[in-house]
Amino acid sequence: MIVNCWGYNGQTPGPTIEAVEGDRVRILVTNKLAEHTTIHWHGVLLPNGMDGVGGLNQPQIKPGETYVYEFTLRQHGTQMYHPHADEMVQMAMGMEGFFIIHPKEPEQPRIDRDFCIFLQEWFVEPGTSTPNPNIMTDFNLFTFNSRVFPGTAPLVVRLGDRVRIRVANLSMDSHPIHLHGYNFKITGTDGGRIPASGQWPETTVNVPPGTTRDIQFVANAPGDWALHCHKNHHVMNAMKHDVPNMIGVNQSGVERKIQNLLPDYMAMGESGMSGMAVMNMPLPKNTLPMMTGKGPFGPVEMGGMFTVLKVRDDITSYDDPGWYQQQEGTVAWRVIE
Repeated sequence: MIVNCWGYNGQTPGPTIEAVEGDRVRILVTNKLAEHTTIHWHGVLLPNGMDGVGGLNQPQIKPGETYVYEFTLRQHGTQMYHPHADEMVQMAMGMEGFFIIHPKEPEQPRIDRDFCIFLQEWFVEPGTSTPNPNIMTDFNLFTFNSRVFPGTAPLVVRLGDRVRIRVANLSMDSHPIHLHGYNFKITGTDGGRIPASGQWPETTVNVPPGTTRDIQFVANAPGDWALHCHKNHHVMNAMKHDVPNMIGVNQSGVERKIQNLLPDYMAMGESGMSGMAVMNMPLPKNTLPMMTGKGPFGPVEMGGMFTVLKVRDDITSYDDPGWYQQQEGTVAWRVIE
């Protein structure tokens, strides 16, 4: 599926900006949109005239113009950047990015693997390719870094690595991000690092709109572990929410009658929707199935905000190692009656 987005340097999310606390940064922004824009440096402590709110802190950047933002970094942590002009359209079209400010003094304990995941919601009408920024609640695609599963990248780590996952959210909803197989500590927000005395163990971190959250853990359990939003509809694709509830409704007689007129018609929903993952129903052009993805044991029946943390003790690189091979006797089995 290909979507017509807006972004920075030809991508969404935009390039991750990395700098060090104390650095003086200068960022040149050229507007190639058809309308004006600005950039707000979300959570960054800076002079008022660099804050990027069009009309309040600066003139709008008109199409074809280049503006300079320059300031000294007085903090460290996980920040964001995004427009503060025609926000409803520009952010809904994908204009967002991470601004990572590393601490001046090295962190202890040292982080071995550091991941960034940007959360976003979209409405793309089936058969089309341009997000509709007028939608306020009924989104049909939910993404990690503007990708839906199985197109999301796995998080590959070595056994024993200390892992940090930074999660940012500029969507319209909060997202409870759940990691299987581990507990972790929430170590930071876009307001800064949380002191050790203020951290507690969790398995799910809620990320409200307009915030970032950092989590940390030591990868001490090998395997393929799901990482996903725990709002059920957010791990599915291209859902339609105005269909009737057919759970428990016997449709066999009606199905045969309709097939006399529409031979390819299939009744759905009587006993659940799991069949959607295997039936390969014809779809409109440029449209994803509601549930998709294949794992080592069959359909994963996921989509949207879902990926896999892959922890291995026998890898020499962080390339995708494929599926985990469980030890004999450690996989759930069917009882034979």
